[in-house]
Amino acid sequence: MAAAPKKPVNQWKTLDKDLKRIGRLEEATMFVSRPLIAPGIALAFIVLAGIAATLLMGSYPVNFIVVAAAVIGAYMALNIGANDVANNMGPAVGANALTLGGALIIAAIFETAGALIAGGDVVKTVAKGIIDPSAVSDAAHFVWAMMSALLAAALWLNLATWLGAPVSTTHSIVGGVVGAGIVAAGFGAVDWAGLGTIAASWVISPVLGGVIAAAFLALIKTKIIYVDDKIAAARKWVPILIGIMAGAFAAYLALKGLKQLIKISMLHAVIIGIVVGVAAWAVSVPMIRKQSEGMENRKKSLKALFSMPLVVSAALLSFAHGANDVANAVGPLAAIVHTIEAGDIAEKVNIPLWVMLTGAVGISVGLLLFGPKLIRMVGSQITKLNPMRAYCVALSAAITVIVASWLGLPVSSTHIAVGGIFGVGFYREWHAERRARQLGLQKGKVVPPEERKRRLLVRRSHMLTVAAAWVITVPASAALAAVLYLILNAVAG
Repeated sequence: MAAAPKKPVNQWKTLDKDLKRIGRLEEATMFVSRPLIAPGIALAFIVLAGIAATLLMGSYPVNFIVVAAAVIGAYMALNIGANDVANNMGPAVGANALTLGGALIIAAIFETAGALIAGGDVVKTVAKGIIDPSAVSDAAHFVWAMMSALLAAALWLNLATWLGAPVSTTHSIVGGVVGAGIVAAGFGAVDWAGLGTIAASWVISPVLGGVIAAAFLALIKTKIIYVDDKIAAARKWVPILIGIMAGAFAAYLALKGLKQLIKISMLHAVIIGIVVGVAAWAVSVPMIRKQSEGMENRKKSLKALFSMPLVVSAALLSFAHGANDVANAVGPLAAIVHTIEAGDIAEKVNIPLWVMLTGAVGISVGLLLFGPKLIRMVGSQITKLNPMRAYCVALSAAITVIVASWLGLPVSSTHIAVGGIFGVGFYREWHAERRARQLGLQKGKVVPPEERKRRLLVRRSHMLTVAAAWVITVPASAALAAVLYLILNAVAG
């Protein structure tokens, strides 16, 4: 009887096991290192900013204080992009009018354009007159105060982003300047009346933004959603809303951008806004009519008519934000550069191009690396948004800034946008409660309190977190800046 053939021996069995172990090790390494990619890129950008300052500052020997200030300014710009830009793009992403990737690309382009085109004006480097520069004893102490304020604001923004709280970059840098200024020059150097006005804006900004956003949502519900012929109503009212949006942004951008070329008063800005608004209305009438052809007479169809205007408004908000808030990153940096190069303290300085590029590129890099977390929170975790609700938030942000500028009130774009989201959410709650009560009365039913509580449309936990972060922003950044100033002054002395 023939013997059975022997089973072939796997000569590579040990090698296969080793290769599998190596493969698992590679997977584990990639899994562990993935969270380090974004911080690594951010660190590389900060280092490049320092190298650029070394090469472009135009002085020799190299002044390492300027290099250190450039590094801190780059860090501040990264944190502005990570925290503040979410307020512009969050509603559009939450309403599914933009993907997260599309929002990041659009925001990066328009933030950079706004910073470079309309943000290079002469900037008040001492946080809008909060501290009197003449009260600071000498240029060296002024430099340490500005550096401490910049670093404190950046650290506070970093912490707020990590906690998922959208805070005001303007208030962060103001708090930093106040804290460092008090330690450097005493309490008498602080313009307490100006600081009190800023504190008042903590309430004014979100309330005004929320009221205006809720008012426009009420208009849309009354004139478009809850009518028999929704498409016909949309053909009439959507162009009007687009015209209002275009006019508000035109007036805002005229105040922010054109003032670098010609003197623009509030009256001139309003006239420009009216002209652009009427033109936008005239152009959008045939566009909306064509887009609405063949649409079903239901609420879902209306959302498509607001998607493109919402995307455009988000891009314009990013442009305006880049023009306005880049100064929070590069204003103190420009003050440091001027003070070191000229040897004196100035209330206003011209920002060098390399300083402006540091701020503009840093905001975009910070947005791309760390922005998605807060974009998701602002867009979908406070209340549910659709294109119509998100459009009301964007419209509210533009109009509120114009009204506040006219009244001379310092407001925060962050507070306005987040306040608009809360305003839309609370209006939805009130409206749903009223309709439920009316329906219950018609059917002879009463909605129990437990059921009404279950129907709440705004997450109260986020409201408390955001409000707490807003209240402590100025004192937290001020305390941090005071400590940093003492440290820097002791090291330098």
